[in-house]
Amino acid sequence: MAHIDLGVDENTHPGIIGLIHYRPETGGPLMDLANVLLRDDNSLTRGERELIAAYVSGLNECDFCASAHSAFAAAQLEGGTTLVDQVRCDQANAPVSEKMRTLLTIAASVQSDGRAVTPESVAAARAAGASDVEIHDTVLIAAAFCMYNRYVDGLGTLPLDDPRGYEAAAVGIIEFGYGD
Repeated sequence: MAHIDLGVDENTHPGIIGLIHYRPETGGPLMDLANVLLRDDNSLTRGERELIAAYVSGLNECDFCASAHSAFAAAQLEGGTTLVDQVRCDQANAPVSEKMRTLLTIAASVQSDGRAVTPESVAAARAAGASDVEIHDTVLIAAAFCMYNRYVDGLGTLPLDDPRGYEAAAVGIIEFGYGD
């Protein structure tokens, strides 16, 4: 049970979903940000951006967000769940492009301390083919998911009981984006 009464059934409104319903005036802008970061047109695919969100959420040990965004990434990436699991367990050896590997390294740096992103890690990403927009968006996705993760866990919201629920949610996210 969440640390505060969200006024919703947490089994049908787990994780951030209950929080959005509790405070729609803050939840709406948070979902708008998620749509811009993860769904709007971008040179990084939606699956790649979801993978960054899943990776950072896993590093933050946020069960709800890591599980949700892993499912959302898996549904949109060739390699599916196997690839997402490989990245989350050992991104240095996962079968992703060198560009994606360098962006994930930058995301991990942001997760630990934004100041850990170095000119060398940015240069490595550029050398691997990442644009400045892709580097920017990676940093912002990682920073935003640190906030989302702390929001979800800081209020003690519950993850789904059945992991298959994340796969079902992926269908809606892919078709309609984030929001109600």
